[in-house]
Amino acid sequence: MHPAALAAITTIIGTLCYASACFLSPFGRCRKCRGRRRILNRLGRGSRDCRRCDGTGLRLRLGRHLWNYARRLHDGR
Repeated sequence: MHPAALAAITTIIGTLCYASACFLSPFGRCRKCRGRRRILNRLGRGSRDCRRCDGTGLRLRLGRHLWNYARRLHDGR
């Protein structure tokens, strides 16, 4: 098989796998708090709610964010 065709097929399969992951599970773990919902202070003693995820431990995946944006553009909202 030609290397360019193999690269194209691999890219398409990877994209479809990521799209299905975004559809089935639109939320991933927050990168800032690693899904723990709280962040330790600089001294490592106290903790507070994560500001990035508002203490949920979840974030919207980039693919799902793009899907929602495209859907809003199409619907005219």
